[in-house]
Amino acid sequence: MGFMQALRDRWQQANTLVCVGLDPEPAKFPPRFAGDADAVFAFCRDIADATADSACAFKPQIAHFAALRAEGALERLIAHIKSAHPRVPVILDSKRGDIGSTAQHYATEAFDRYGADAVTVNPYLGRDALQPFLDRADKGVIILCRTSNPGAGELQDLLVAGRPLYQHVAEKAAIEWNAHGNIALVVGATWPEQLAEVRALVKDMPLLVPGVGAQGGDAGDVVSNAKAADGTGLMISSSRAVLYASNGADYAEAAARAARDLRDAINRHR
Repeated sequence: MGFMQALRDRWQQANTLVCVGLDPEPAKFPPRFAGDADAVFAFCRDIADATADSACAFKPQIAHFAALRAEGALERLIAHIKSAHPRVPVILDSKRGDIGSTAQHYATEAFDRYGADAVTVNPYLGRDALQPFLDRADKGVIILCRTSNPGAGELQDLLVAGRPLYQHVAEKAAIEWNAHGNIALVVGATWPEQLAEVRALVKDMPLLVPGVGAQGGDAGDVVSNAKAADGTGLMISSSRAVLYASNGADYAEAAARAARDLRDAINRHR
């Protein structure tokens, strides 16, 4: 089953738009993991197991693993999710984008080495840098459009032919690049007006929406501005608020509760 179908199935069957980010920071782990050489894998596995029922997708962030020399833990984590929760797709958050031959290796890294169902990519080298990802028709290609960080507008809001650059990215993704129907866009929860503008441009294309919770985005604003016509169309990502909901022995239960509460809050607005 391809990424897009798996995502739609989760939206409908699990009734959830929550994407659980897996961004390990050992300094925030519960004390029980102190001195555990396998702490990165074990903590993330426990969070994934606890939150799977509330997740439409998991999104491990590659830099959090690579900085810890824990790429092996990331491989094992994705393999575990595939085995234990095969209906929940995995997005590798790596924001890749490079010239053709290098992009091909990045696609191999994401889809063949790590076994991800989708990957985040940077469009600012143009279509040829995205093509090796786009050619994998069964995989999701999630393109940065209007990101959640405070400095996003420095480049993404620059006017090109009278419109902000991020709108051109959205339009190209929807009209020119999406031959296999495997594209989604990243639009931050911190920019509700821009979310509405992008939704109008791309119709029912899925949107990955980071920035709810710790970054200040509001789930209700996201849903009201960016849900698709059928009330789905969103992967609303939360990382820290779920991962570190508790530093105690109840860390997994607290994460499950935080993911469930976010799912229910989102659904009330739908």
